[in-house]
Amino acid sequence: MNLTEEEVELLNSKDGLRRLFANKKVNLERALRLANYDVTLKELQTELIKLQTWVIENNKKVVVIFEGRDAAGKGGAIRRITAYINPRRYRVVALNKPTEEEKGQWYFQRYVNHLPRPGEIVFFDRSWYNRAIVEPVNGFCTMEEHERFMGQVNEFEKMIQSADTYLVKLYFSISKEEQAERFEEIKSDPLKRWKITPVDLRAQELWDEYTKYKEKMFAHTNTENAPWVIIKANKKTEARISALSHILETIPYE
Repeated sequence: MNLTEEEVELLNSKDGLRRLFANKKVNLERALRLANYDVTLKELQTELIKLQTWVIENNKKVVVIFEGRDAAGKGGAIRRITAYINPRRYRVVALNKPTEEEKGQWYFQRYVNHLPRPGEIVFFDRSWYNRAIVEPVNGFCTMEEHERFMGQVNEFEKMIQSADTYLVKLYFSISKEEQAERFEEIKSDPLKRWKITPVDLRAQELWDEYTKYKEKMFAHTNTENAPWVIIKANKKTEARISALSHILETIPYE
């Protein structure tokens, strides 16, 4: 490789050296790419601290939704995004399946209970959109319940926004082949194996059904006031940068 002075300087930095010697076999191209990712990520994380400070000082409320297929990298993106912000003023919400009592409530009620207080950011690792895709595909709701949700969700989001809350909707999109590779990686790693659920095990088999309901969700809920942003997630590093960049571009912080 013919390296520029900037690239040589980057490789000699702390991040560059760490990436350069991360493996026994040195790969300059990969080390440069990851070192650039580290630098860019830190710059964006610094900006997110400024955004959070603005949210706190002005009693703003922010909701960021992370949706996507299983193993799309939503959780990893959330961890990088929240790495350095004030833990007392943000929450990550990843709800389990509803209890019997919650099943008898208005569908959105348990999500309302987790919406942000003034001066707080809430990140939903999956959200009320479970009823748009995951639940009907896997038979966890009736078609009547699904259609009722689709008829209410846009108005629900308008109500959230009318309560002086910023709403960001991110969808992490991966290919069928990439999902299969990630499942195999998770299954072979004893530290990650717990992540695999019965729903995950059927994801490849039901790929086309997921696609059908995903397209229906986009067609109906990609509204002017609450649009979906599709994050290309086959490369995790690029997906994290894209997601964080969009959050910073969407919220009008000072």
